[in-house]
This record gives sequence, structure tokens and C-alpha cells, in this order.
Amino acid sequence: MFTHTKAFGGFSVDDLQEAREFYDQVLGVEVKKLPMGLLSLKFQEDNQVLVYSKGNHEPANFTILNFCVEDIEEAVQSLSEKGVVFEAYDGNIQTDANGICRKDEHLIAWFKDPAGNILSLVQEDKS
Repeated sequence: MFTHTKAFGGFSVDDLQEAREFYDQVLGVEVKKLPMGLLSLKFQEDNQVLVYSKGNHEPANFTILNFCVEDIEEAVQSLSEKGVVFEAYDGNIQTDANGICRKDEHLIAWFKDPAGNILSLVQEDKS
């Protein structure tokens, strides 16, 4: 029934203006204000993710959005210079001093938006 249907995801934040500034100014995502107090994060090929304010927002304890990058070292450095703090994990998932996990030839780094939602950078496979 939905095989050829366009779909999109969404997530909540506690402060819509703070989220708008972060996604636009820090991450460089095109952000569009929509009716009913919604934001749309616009990506390639007309993909979008909705962001909405929720008074009793609780941050997701899992990754809600992954950004594919060509060079994770460069992306981590660039965002770090803008004040983004990358998560440090130890145990099954271990990150290095820059917050990059290098497991099984996959490179990924996690960080949080101002509402505490977990986001990641994932280096695209160049093979």
C-alpha cells in the first residue's frame, strides 16, 4: 500500500527557536518555518524531517538523525569549532579523543542538539 508513497519523520524539541538556530546556523541545514508551529529540515531530493515543540519533551536516548559526510575528521573539526561537543563512549562502542567511533571500518560520531536529541555524523563508504 505504501511502497511508492513519500514519507518523512519528525521529532520533538523543547525550544523551537533554539532548534531553528542550531540546525540552520551551526549545522547549515535549510530550515523552513511551517504552519502550526512546525519546522521543516530540508535535505537533498526534497527529503524533509519535521521538528515540533513539545512542552514535556524528553530527549531521545537513541540516534534520531544521521548526517552522511565525505570526511568525518573534517566534519567533526568544523562542528567542534562551532561549539558542538561530541559524545564519548566506552565499552561496546568506543570513541577516540575526537569522539569518532572506528569499528569494523565504519566511522561515526555522535553529538546532541540543544534539546538533547542524539544526532550522528556517518562517513560515507568510499568503496
